[in-house]
Amino acid sequence: MQHHSYSSRERERRIWFSRTLLGLAMLCMMQISACSRRTAPSPAAASKESRIQLHVGADSIRIQTPSAQFVLLPSGYLQSALLQEGKSLTLDDAAPNAEHAVSVNGHDITDIGFDLAHAQISAATGQIGALGKHIEASGQSPSTGLVEKLVIDVYDDFPTVAFISASFTNAGSHDLQLDSLAMVERSLNAALGDSRSAPYQMWSFHGASIKWGKDDVLPISSKFSQENPFGAPVETKDDLGRVGGGIPVVAFWTRGVGEALGHVETIPLTLSIPVQTEADGHVHAEVRLAPNATLRPGETYSTPHAFVAVYSGDYYKPLSIWSKIVDREGLSRPSNNDENYAVSWCGWGYEENVTPKQMLDTVPKLKDLGIHWATLDDRWFNNYGDWRPRSDTFPGDSMQKMVQDFHQKGIKVQIWWLPLAVENGQGHYDGLKYEVSDVVKQHPDWLVLDKNEKPARMARNLATLCPAVPEVQAYYKRLTERFIKDWDFDGHKLDNIYSVPLCYNPKHHHKSPMDSVYAMGDVYKIIFQTTRALKPDSVTQSCPCGTPPSLAWFRYLDQAVTADPVGSVQVRRRMKMYKALLGPNAAVYGDHVELTKISFASHANERDTGQDFASTLGTGGVLGTKFTWPDYGPKFKDVQLTPEKEAHWKQWIGLYNEKILSKGTFRNLYVYGYDDPEGYAIEKDGKMYYAFYAPSFAASRTSSGDHWSGEVQLRGLAPGEYKVTDYVNGKDYGIVTGPSGNLKADFNGSLLLEAMPVPAH
Repeated sequence: MQHHSYSSRERERRIWFSRTLLGLAMLCMMQISACSRRTAPSPAAASKESRIQLHVGADSIRIQTPSAQFVLLPSGYLQSALLQEGKSLTLDDAAPNAEHAVSVNGHDITDIGFDLAHAQISAATGQIGALGKHIEASGQSPSTGLVEKLVIDVYDDFPTVAFISASFTNAGSHDLQLDSLAMVERSLNAALGDSRSAPYQMWSFHGASIKWGKDDVLPISSKFSQENPFGAPVETKDDLGRVGGGIPVVAFWTRGVGEALGHVETIPLTLSIPVQTEADGHVHAEVRLAPNATLRPGETYSTPHAFVAVYSGDYYKPLSIWSKIVDREGLSRPSNNDENYAVSWCGWGYEENVTPKQMLDTVPKLKDLGIHWATLDDRWFNNYGDWRPRSDTFPGDSMQKMVQDFHQKGIKVQIWWLPLAVENGQGHYDGLKYEVSDVVKQHPDWLVLDKNEKPARMARNLATLCPAVPEVQAYYKRLTERFIKDWDFDGHKLDNIYSVPLCYNPKHHHKSPMDSVYAMGDVYKIIFQTTRALKPDSVTQSCPCGTPPSLAWFRYLDQAVTADPVGSVQVRRRMKMYKALLGPNAAVYGDHVELTKISFASHANERDTGQDFASTLGTGGVLGTKFTWPDYGPKFKDVQLTPEKEAHWKQWIGLYNEKILSKGTFRNLYVYGYDDPEGYAIEKDGKMYYAFYAPSFAASRTSSGDHWSGEVQLRGLAPGEYKVTDYVNGKDYGIVTGPSGNLKADFNGSLLLEAMPVPAH
C-alpha cells in the first residue's frame, strides 16, 4: 500500500512520493500521518497516569478531562463542552446523525459510519504532551470503498483541546478522486447558553489575511459568510495586489463559553476555515481541505492535524493555547530586548519623498519628547530588489551620513524594506512605474514563476524571488549585513509582509509548488537572526498591513505591530491578539497614533488625524508617531506637530516612559464584546493597571469617544486594599478591596487607572 504524507517538522519541508501521477495539486496538500507525532514516552512520563477518562460504546466515545468533555459520534462528529464549576457549557448543537463531509468523484459521500465499539485506544505521547489518550476509529463507505481512519489525541497538558487527523485509503478496485473533505465541522448555537439569544449571536475572531483594514474581531450576523483562506496569497482589488498567510485559527464566544478550530502544523498550509450562518440561524464552521488527489486502489491520503478547543473568555484564550502548542512543535517565541519597548518616531509623515534633512530636523523635538528611535520609511530606495538609495533624495553617501548623525545625537534608526519583492519591468504601485532590478537582470532564474511560467506576483503587484532557492537566502543575508553592518542601521521595519506565490519554476526543481510558501519563513529567520547577531539591541518589526500576521514568519520578529489599524478599535483588538500569540509581555507597537482616527476623502486620499495614545498605552503597547516638524506647508498639516499637539504628545509620551506598561504582564480578565465598558488589565511591579473604553468609543473607528458613567470592576486583584488613581488626570478614586473591586466612574472616551496595594497596618 502506498501512503502519501509529509512531516511538518522536516526543516527543508520537502515532500516525497513514490508516484508523481497524483499531480501537483495533491502534492500541495499531502500532510503528516498521525503516527509521526508519537514518540516513545520517557521513563518519567511512563510512571505517571493520565487524568483523561474514556468511556467507549457503540453509540459514542466519551473523552473526559478535568476541564472538558469531547464526545465522538458514529458519524465522525466530535461534540465539545467546557466543564466549569460543575456545569457543562457548550455552543455545540450537532445532531447525533451529523454528516461527516467528504467529496469523492464529484459527489458528497455520507455513508461512512465509524465502528466506535472496536476503536483502538492507547497512550498519546510526543512533543505536545507526555501524557494523554490516543483514539483510532475506522469506518468504510459502502458506496465507494473509501476507508477512513479517524485519529483523536487529547493531552493532559492541553485538557480543553482535541487534536484530530484522518487518513483515507482506497480499499476498492477502481480509482477514486478525492476532491475535498472537511475536518472538525462545527454547528454552533449561542442559545444553548442563553435562550434569549439567537443561535448566531456570538462574537468571533478570524485569523485569515483577506483584505487591508478588514476587522478580524467581529460579531456574527444572521447573514454572515466568510471563506477564511490561509497559507497562499489572496488577491485583492486594490493596489496591494496580494495579501494572504494568516494565523490558522477561527474562534467563537459568548459570555459563558467559546469554541475554536484550526490546524496546528508549523508550516503555512493552504486550506480554508469557512464560516457561515445557516438558514436556521446556527453557525457552521469547518477546516476544509481540497486534495484534488487521485487514489488508486491501496493508496492512502493523510490530513494535517486540526484541532477543536473549548474555553471561557474571548479570542485571547484560544490564540494563547494555539501559540503554546506550535511552540512545542518547534516554533519558539522570540525573546525581547529593552529597545523593543522604546517609543518610536517614523518619517512616513513626510511620505514617499522624505529627505535626510527632514529626518534630521526632527531631532530637537525627539529629544524634547523623550524619543530615541526613528524610522526611515518607504521610498528611500531606487527600486524594489536592489535596495540602493535614490539619487534624487539620498545622493552619494548621504544615507550613511544620516545614520551617523542620528547616532551622534543618541537616536537609533530603523530602515523600511520589503524582502523577496523585485521589479521586473511590469506593473506599478502608488504612482511608481516598475523598472527591472539589477538582481533580476543578473539572476532571472531566481524568480517565482506561475503555472504559465510567467513571473508570479506578491504584495504591491511585484515580482518575487523564490525563498526556497539557497542563493536567494544568501542574497538576503548579504542585504541584511549591508543595512546593519555597512550602513549601521539598528533594525528593520519590514512592511507589506503577507505570503509569497506558489512557484512552478522548473529550474528550481521543487518537490511541490508550495515549497516557496513554506520557505518564506526561512528568509525572515535569516534576517532576524543575522540582525540580532550583529546588534543584540536591534529592533526587527514586521507589518502585515491591515491584516493578521502569517504563520510563516510571525516567530521571526521582536516587535509586532498593530499593522495599519483603521481607528482606535483595531489598535486594541490587535494588541490583545499579539499579546496572546507572542506572550503577555511581548513588545507590540501600536503603530502611528495618527492612525487612531482615519477619514477618506477618496480611496487615494487618506487623512490620519488621530491623537488617541490611550488605546496603546492602556493595553500594554509601545507608542509611536509620525509627526512632521517644523512647518513644511499645507501638504503635511494633518500630521504637523503644532504647539497644542506638542503638549498632548509630551504628556502621553512622558506617561509611557514613566510607566512602561508594555513591559508589564497582560492579564486576560475581560471578555471582548460582553464587558461594558471594554476593559484591559496590566500587572507590573506589584501594581495593577486598568484601561476602560466607552461603548461607542470601543465600536468607533475614530478617537472621538463618548461619555460613560457607571460602575467598573477591577478584576484580578490580590486580597487586600488598593488605592486607585486615574494616573492620566491625577484623580483619586479612593480605596477598593481585592480580589475584585468595584468603583463608580464617569469619563469621556477612556479611563486609565492604577491600583496600588495599601500596606497592611
